Amino acid sequence: MIGYYVHHQGEGHLHRARRLCHELLQRGHEVTVLSSLADPGSEDDDTRTGWVQLPRDDDGGARDPGAAGLLHWAPRGHRGFRARQAAISAWIQEAQPDLVVSDASQEVTALCRLHGVPVVSVALPGHRADPAHLLGFGLSARVVGFWPAEADQMLRGLPWELRERVFPVGALSWSTPATSCSDPDGLDAVVLGSSRGSAWDEAQLGAFTASALPWRLHVVDTDREWSEDPWCLIRSARVVVTHGGQHALAEVAAARVPALVVPELRPFEEQVTTAAQLAHGGYPVLCADRLPSSGAADLLTQVAALDGSRWQRWCDGAAAARFADLVQDVVAA
Repeated sequence: MIGYYVHHQGEGHLHRARRLCHELLQRGHEVTVLSSLADPGSEDDDTRTGWVQLPRDDDGGARDPGAAGLLHWAPRGHRGFRARQAAISAWIQEAQPDLVVSDASQEVTALCRLHGVPVVSVALPGHRADPAHLLGFGLSARVVGFWPAEADQMLRGLPWELRERVFPVGALSWSTPATSCSDPDGLDAVVLGSSRGSAWDEAQLGAFTASALPWRLHVVDTDREWSEDPWCLIRSARVVVTHGGQHALAEVAAARVPALVVPELRPFEEQVTTAAQLAHGGYPVLCADRLPSSGAADLLTQVAALDGSRWQRWCDGAAAARFADLVQDVVAA
């Protein structure tokens, strides 16, 4: 039995979990997801996982959630947090798991390891040398990064003994990577937002859209038009404008479409770190600190001229298999 903890913020953790759980199930492993998210279900019985829905612990009233800077989220006296930890402990006692994947909570990592269960932690990019990350990574049997090994500056500030535990497996896309670059006609660009809404306000998007003419922009986010599977839109575009989230970048890379990357300001410099690695790694991207309000048409034309096939180094389609191999190695050990 393998447990898979899924953080509830954003869609990326859930997308990643569903893809990786499918790979583990295909290899004959039993998998149970633990998350405060509701079970999204599956129409395919061969990809069904167990699901433990955890109590919420983010409904306000948090006191000293960081434990004086030593943890990320362990609010004192919070009944939801206490019930959540108890539910995980009860599941461990009942299921007797061989391993738990933590994506991503250092507190869950610590709890599982204190129960004697080995943990594989998922690392997000950025500066992760704070006490909570050092604790979680130090307790983990392996730390997985969903970027290629050549992108060796995605995690910053870790001591060498923890860097040795980090195993990059490549970007993980839900879609199968394209075998060739897209070659659409016209001047079409897709602007990818997120499930939380647009990364840019109306004024920024309006100025960018006006400056981009004669390019036609198709904005995809929950504030305007949302698609759970924007693959066809991405493949039909000459350029994608996107934030620097891992899931969005993986799908763009799998589509082999050049991109303008405008990172959001996220904790631990997550997206800024990713954008810097992309900008200096020879990938088919241009990066900007903000959505440009002038000269956008020329910028999109520059991006469209980049060779989308160079995304293959970022996302080669084998990340899920590498992840499953790593999990199996830890279980076997």
